[in-house]
Amino acid sequence: MGDRERNKKRLLELLRAPDTGNAHCADCGAADPDWASYKLGIFICLNCCGVHRNFPDISRVKSVRLDFWDDSIVEVAVVLQFMIHNGNLRVKAKFEARVPAFYYIPQANDCLVLKEQWIRAKYERREFMADGETISLPGNREGFLWKRGRDNSQFLRRKFVLLAREGLLKYFTKEQGKSPKAVISIKDLNATFQTEKIGHPHGLQITYRRDGHTRNLFVYHESGKEIVDWFNALRAARLQYLKMAFPELPESELVPFLTRNYLKQGFMEKTGPKKEPFKKRWFALDCHERRLLYYKNPLDAFEQGQVFLGNKEQGYEAYEDLPKGIRGNRWKAGLTIVTPERRFVLTCPSEKEQQEWLESLRGVLSSPLTPLNRLTASTESGRSSR
Repeated sequence: MGDRERNKKRLLELLRAPDTGNAHCADCGAADPDWASYKLGIFICLNCCGVHRNFPDISRVKSVRLDFWDDSIVEVAVVLQFMIHNGNLRVKAKFEARVPAFYYIPQANDCLVLKEQWIRAKYERREFMADGETISLPGNREGFLWKRGRDNSQFLRRKFVLLAREGLLKYFTKEQGKSPKAVISIKDLNATFQTEKIGHPHGLQITYRRDGHTRNLFVYHESGKEIVDWFNALRAARLQYLKMAFPELPESELVPFLTRNYLKQGFMEKTGPKKEPFKKRWFALDCHERRLLYYKNPLDAFEQGQVFLGNKEQGYEAYEDLPKGIRGNRWKAGLTIVTPERRFVLTCPSEKEQQEWLESLRGVLSSPLTPLNRLTASTESGRSSR
């Protein structure tokens, strides 16, 4: 066996070694990473590898399976010993020693800007090492973001001010304006990166409750660091609020409610309670608030309707197919959501989408309500409009 094959075999053995964490990407947790940073001693996935390439003074990467690991390129014996000594769990313990509870750690399916800033914060800026400065909750924050107009697709520069202790986020239409266009309570706020929907790699969707509706703000910043810093500042402000609102709950139970992604989004067609013609709508499932929201267009400022999703014991159900005598318009793969108040009849563009929606909806309906869910349940439970 030649040097290349022998070295590759040893690397693959390292990937499979138990109690090392090497079977998952050291940065985003993706399964079966097949790249290695031999300068840091970790195994990473292809997406995170692309970020590591941007700072070669800190990280040097090679493919475990595709690149040549022979003695003429690197001192393989030294590299292998280094990676044996380190490994993902040991390196994570070093560089993630003090990650604040509010800081979002990206997962495999998250957008690139979150992964990039997480990796840079860990290895380039070394923000979370044990011997670093003490990290405290961010306080007030002020800056400019590009915000999409409510009634058009134009993005305009707007001033945003976060008052963490007061639990408020404000934005202004004029740079020196004294009266904010909106004052948003942190209590009702959520932030989620929606880069594809917004059409910008740093696109952030901020939602909040207003007059019984969910208001959407679509924003971005040219700087990836700036938009991720805003995102984590909003999470920190949410953590402060939740600690005061639910002092009896441990921090670990509050963290999942700082911000949340939609469990599923996409187009379906729906009919009304009087069997009106099916109309195409954009749906978004918020599993933490147990709401299925629907819009005429994905970037609408307000939803057209929403469905609160309790659990099975309360009479909520989702099942495949349509009620007898009802046929979809263009799409035939149907599903029905049953609530104590009414039935919501929907059709999906394909059977695959139908099954994905059913799986997501049933996952919410089978889960028990949390104390935070009960705040949502206290409002109208099945409001529907256009």
